[in-house]
Amino acid sequence: MFDPVLDNPYPDSGRIDDVPAPHVLLGPVLGFIGTWHGRGQGAYPTIEGEFSYAQEVVFSHDGRPFLRYEARAWLLGVDDAPLRPSARESGWWRLQADGRVEALITQPTGIAELAVGHAGENTVDLSADQVALTPTAKEVRATRRRYTLTGDDTLTFVHDLAAVGQPLQHHLSARLRRTA
Repeated sequence: MFDPVLDNPYPDSGRIDDVPAPHVLLGPVLGFIGTWHGRGQGAYPTIEGEFSYAQEVVFSHDGRPFLRYEARAWLLGVDDAPLRPSARESGWWRLQADGRVEALITQPTGIAELAVGHAGENTVDLSADQVALTPTAKEVRATRRRYTLTGDDTLTFVHDLAAVGQPLQHHLSARLRRTA
């Protein structure tokens, strides 16, 4: 008898050479599929000083023309020891035939972003088209995220943010290495 919990007939793949085969529209982002780990730096006018963080990003697919996206981060102390969990988000990148990307990104802090952008030449550039907030979420007006792959299995991430009365400006940057 089929058990939907134990017998998942359509698992996600975190590798481009695994089953199911990626949809043809994922072509511009095939290099992103996998698990990435690394470190970054952040700052923002409403936060005292710069901070260091560790980050994990996972991209997977189930054979359809979108990527599942999940990211999580931990603040690091001066000795690189984890201090506490930090950002966490998940969502979907929907690829279009002309290289456009429509992204849905949600955070447990009550923020949901609908972003649009473009994928090409090992880069994805997304800007929030709409930001929805729960009644108790921190005010966020705009975001921009840039993901760039380099030939040595490195993913760089840059995040700009307009929040809590501040204009759009640099917030985070990280350098991640493929681990799976």
